[in-house]
Amino acid sequence: MIEDPPLLTIRRGFARPPAETVARFRGVPTGNLADALGGRAAMRPAIKPVVAAAQRFVGVAVTCSCGPADNLAVMGALSVAGPGDVIVAAADGFLDAAISGDVVAGIARNRGLAAFVTDGAVRDLEGLDQVGLAVFAAGVTPDSCARSGPGTAGLPVVCGGVAVAPGDIVVGDRDGVVVVPAARIEEALAGLERVLAAERAILASVADGLADPPAIAALAARNLIRMVD
Repeated sequence: MIEDPPLLTIRRGFARPPAETVARFRGVPTGNLADALGGRAAMRPAIKPVVAAAQRFVGVAVTCSCGPADNLAVMGALSVAGPGDVIVAAADGFLDAAISGDVVAGIARNRGLAAFVTDGAVRDLEGLDQVGLAVFAAGVTPDSCARSGPGTAGLPVVCGGVAVAPGDIVVGDRDGVVVVPAARIEEALAGLERVLAAERAILASVADGLADPPAIAALAARNLIRMVD
């Protein structure tokens, strides 16, 4: 006979990167960060900020697997999250019931969290504006969820098509959400130096009047373009 799973499994002993390491990602555009990680590090495009005054964040992932229309795991994640953390709530992309609202966001703010991210839906937009926490979600609906489990907190999840483990660094802005796996933090930082240098150079050229796409000029110089009328 298969045993019923526990209603909630919480792991609290995972490693977090040093605060000074996390701070090095503050203010970095998600587009540049995604480039530094090979161009494939962002959650699905639907996941965007829903609070007008809080559209940028960086923090350490505290993950939870909720399943559709259930937020018991969110409560578990809140119970072990602390200052600078980001709740990453995987809801299987279910958008017909909100797994968070202004009460959850208020508790997260009171615990010093940096953000709440979900591939599911949230609600209470006016209340969320008042709370002021960065909340990123794939949708908004007034409908509510259950709190019955089963679920997990502090274990790896897939949220918005991206694998996220507790202790990963999560960065969000108006473009979306990018996840930096803990094992790739140094790679990401090194890549950022190259990406930002290249970005500064090309933007300076644009400001100086660049009118021809460099990629086309490079192909033309190698005789790799055939022009036809």
